[in-house]
Amino acid sequence: MSRMIFVNVPTSDLAAADAFYGGLGFTRNEQISDENASSWIIEDSILVMVLRTEFFASFLTGDDTPHLPGDGGPREVLNALSCDSREEVDELLAAAQSHGGSVYRPADSSFPGMYQAAVADPDGHVWELVWMDVESFSEEAGGEAEA
Repeated sequence: MSRMIFVNVPTSDLAAADAFYGGLGFTRNEQISDENASSWIIEDSILVMVLRTEFFASFLTGDDTPHLPGDGGPREVLNALSCDSREEVDELLAAAQSHGGSVYRPADSSFPGMYQAAVADPDGHVWELVWMDVESFSEEAGGEAEA
C-alpha cells in the first residue's frame, strides 16, 4: 500500500464543513465517514478528515485540547493544494465562497511563476490554492523542466 496523507481538522459544525468540502468538488468517502467524522477525498492518497471537535479531542493525549482557528492564538498549519491552472485557482476560490468558506487571501501573483489565493473553511482552517508555472522556474534557473 502506498503512503497516504490524512489532514485531520476539528469542526464545530460538521454539516457546514461537509457543504464546504463537497462544494469544492471533493468526494465524500462513505466508508470512513459517520456522525462524528467526514472523510473527503482530494486525490486517491490525500484525504481531509473533518472531525467533530469532541471526536477530534479523543485522539489527543495529556492536557492537549482541540484548537479552532477562531479561538485565537497562533496559526499552526497552512495547508496548500496545487491547482492545474490559474482558472482552477479562481474556480475553487469562488466555490469556497459559495459553500460557506471565506477569502483568507485574495488571488495574486506576488511570487514569480505562481498564482495563488487562500480560503478558510467554515471553521477557519486555511487552504492555499496554488498554480505554479514550472516552466518559468526552469527558465529562471537556466535549465529545463524535469519530468
